[in-house]
Amino acid sequence: MSNHIEINDGHLKDLENEAIFVMREVAAQFEKKIILFSGGKDSIVLVHLARKAFWPARMPFSLLHIDTGHNFEETIVFRDDLAGELGVELIVKYVQNSIDKGRVTEEQGVNASRNKAQSVTLLDAIEELNIDVAIGGGRRDEEKARAKERFFSHRNEFGQWDPKNQRPELWNIFNGRKHLGEHFRVFPISNWTELDVWQYILSEKIKLPGLYYTHRRKIFKRNNIYLAWAPFMQLKPNEEVFEADVRCRTIGDITCTGITLSKAESLEEIIAEIAATRVTERGGRYDDKRSEAAMEDRKKEGYF
Repeated sequence: MSNHIEINDGHLKDLENEAIFVMREVAAQFEKKIILFSGGKDSIVLVHLARKAFWPARMPFSLLHIDTGHNFEETIVFRDDLAGELGVELIVKYVQNSIDKGRVTEEQGVNASRNKAQSVTLLDAIEELNIDVAIGGGRRDEEKARAKERFFSHRNEFGQWDPKNQRPELWNIFNGRKHLGEHFRVFPISNWTELDVWQYILSEKIKLPGLYYTHRRKIFKRNNIYLAWAPFMQLKPNEEVFEADVRCRTIGDITCTGITLSKAESLEEIIAEIAATRVTERGGRYDDKRSEAAMEDRKKEGYF
């Protein structure tokens, strides 16, 4: 299968320049700053942009990964290799430690997930490390709650987000002033679409985990969503595990990462596949199916 992809270099350059401008504003306005790194494509693009923004100097951000303990092994290997290659500080905080300390109660049953518990681990890490700003890969096209975000998203002393009380950002003037105990989340690729991200990855020749390309994996189907099978996941009586050619469109905790049946083995084929689909990127995220306001509720509680 061969696909010729037309890339609008001018459009991508505008998006890149905007993201780099935001990152430089973060570097200028904040003291303790980190990139929230999940090992997914958006956070990998963030790291690439940060590297370009401050080249030839080392980027002034550490990487923070909230490890649920239920991550894809490929993600962890890629994370460690990338941090080593760049020579940047990698900070890993574990949801399991939050469970052991009684900070969160682990969900039970067939739909159990540690995805929501990440919020507690993240907020504890922000307080422990005195983080002023956490840079994330959220994009406004992903989901209706994220469409409400500014570039600079203020969080109060409890780590909570108020969508009705955000600061104006006229003429790209960003207000990073905060009180003691408060912090910011900053989203440099807010105006990018999923297709923009993939075209940028192709244009910049950015390396990704093999999970994004077609591979053979054991999966099962639940509520019309394909999920990867792992030994810690409980199956319902009517669910069966089988092998198929699949890839990940977005990567998170195994329990909520939807799997796409796919034959796309190259970036060009992935871009063609995404351009033709009518299913949104987060349409395959099982955690977003819990309620109509699932994402907004989690964001208010301190989620990424």
